[in-house]
Amino acid sequence: MRIRDHRADDEPEINLVPMIDVILVLIIFFVVTTTFDARSVIKLELPKATGEQTEATQPLVVLVNAEGRYFVDDREVLRTDIGALKATIAEVAGNDRDRPVMLRADARTPYQAVVTVYDALGQLGFNRVMSATAPIGEGSGAVP
Repeated sequence: MRIRDHRADDEPEINLVPMIDVILVLIIFFVVTTTFDARSVIKLELPKATGEQTEATQPLVVLVNAEGRYFVDDREVLRTDIGALKATIAEVAGNDRDRPVMLRADARTPYQAVVTVYDALGQLGFNRVMSATAPIGEGSGAVP
């Protein structure tokens, strides 16, 4: 009777499927848990001015970047027309028209975009509007 040795048939192999699964789970975990900071995305170069800095409690912040795109608090206005801007401001601000508004426009912003923001705020009934500027002594004026 001949007895066969099965030890020679067992060749070691590396199964990569579980390792790929673990790597994909780690990638998904890091993507989901990463915090996104809106201030790091939008770089503004504020115009220079002298004057006192005003402290207000939780103003509504309207950003206008150099391309003329609008951002109300952390929400981007998808279109650049006054109707879309008014709808977004009204949605974010709610019924509080006494809330102060901080307008932060890039120094390279087209003037029409700034006038559109003032027009939209005026039509909605906001009367406490502040314009953010950088002190004249600062070098670059870039604000994160």
